[in-house]
Amino acid sequence: MSENEEIIKLIEVFFESGKTKDFSHLKEIQLNDSKFSSFSDLRPYDLKDIQTALELQELKFISISDYSYEIKKPKISVFRDTAIVAFELNQKGMLVDNKAFTGQHISIEGRATFVLVKIPTWKIVHIHLSKIRD
Repeated sequence: MSENEEIIKLIEVFFESGKTKDFSHLKEIQLNDSKFSSFSDLRPYDLKDIQTALELQELKFISISDYSYEIKKPKISVFRDTAIVAFELNQKGMLVDNKAFTGQHISIEGRATFVLVKIPTWKIVHIHLSKIRD
């Protein structure tokens, strides 16, 4: 597997956790360190540390049933032990309100940037997700 394939596979593991609801991989693929940071496409929009990001990632993926995603036009730039991946991202599903027993179809068109470091394997050190439109 090429380095670019390895990197994109890691990012797919991130989004696949939304489909499978197996969140154990989220901890494995992200750097558990104070250097980690994340901006999300959902509120709250402030900069997150690793623990807060993990909690919100799980909450987001739990809240969306029939979750699907599409990574479009990925650009991968590798600089020795650092990689930057930028792409367009489409996320769809049913946003479920378990208390009211209601759901709302969502489609989020957005952009994403992932920064990875290789120590000794690739880990996500920064995520930036932003909506283009709701």
